[in-house]
Amino acid sequence: MNSSFFLGVTTLIYLFTMVLYFYHLFFKHPGLAMAVKIITLIGLLAHTAGLGLRWHESYQAGYGHIPLANLYETLSSMAWCMVLVLLIMQQRFNTVTLGAFVFPIASIAMAYASLSPNVRDEIEPLIPALQSNWLTYHVLTCFLSYAAFAVSFGASIAFLLKKRKGEIREEETGETGILPAATLLDEVIYKANAVGFLLLGIGIITGAVWANYAWGSYWSWDPKETWSLITWFIYAIFLHARLTRGWRGTRTAVLSIIGFCGVIFTFLGVNYVLSGLHSYT
Repeated sequence: MNSSFFLGVTTLIYLFTMVLYFYHLFFKHPGLAMAVKIITLIGLLAHTAGLGLRWHESYQAGYGHIPLANLYETLSSMAWCMVLVLLIMQQRFNTVTLGAFVFPIASIAMAYASLSPNVRDEIEPLIPALQSNWLTYHVLTCFLSYAAFAVSFGASIAFLLKKRKGEIREEETGETGILPAATLLDEVIYKANAVGFLLLGIGIITGAVWANYAWGSYWSWDPKETWSLITWFIYAIFLHARLTRGWRGTRTAVLSIIGFCGVIFTFLGVNYVLSGLHSYT
């Protein structure tokens, strides 16, 4: 069994788990919450095995690099970070319902990476500029920040749906009705964004240090650098509005969604719309 087998199995597990999350969201079947957590964990373990094997296979091929060389590997690694952060946040806030709004992103990323004819799954060598240990530090911190922002995005969607249904009540706590309590969702939005903001800041700093090592300049206003900074500023505005202006609820949910649109454009959109030093990613 090779990495492609494990990553293919992971895709099937994730798609099945996504269906279970939606089933749990609407029907709240007794015992299903724990089953969904266990199956998600099994999927993450298979995912970890697949990425670990792919890393090992790159050494066997004479390349020897973390699986971040092409779109197939970056989407797979991004999905891994997302599922890991989701499991942590679900455990921290004791809610499984949140996964129905976050897990589809990871599942679709894995399905696109595995099934799209436009995505090559061959193990490829890194270009010279990427042959550095800074690749691991920079990309993983950025991906973990994106994963935290994805959790916040999912909680924001859930919050706005709850408001539209007229279910916002200040006294709610825990799981109430179909969707989690408004206070819980608001706390998830804030804390996930705070973690993501910190990690993205570290990612930008490590990227600047790496850029100086690779290209002789800490900052060159490359499109991906610029959009990373724009995204970071959006979440800085979110935290400022939350901590100094007391913004909560709808306004912070909308701002969080805008921020995640910046994340998506930074991660994928820049590569297709704009050209620059990061065009190879």
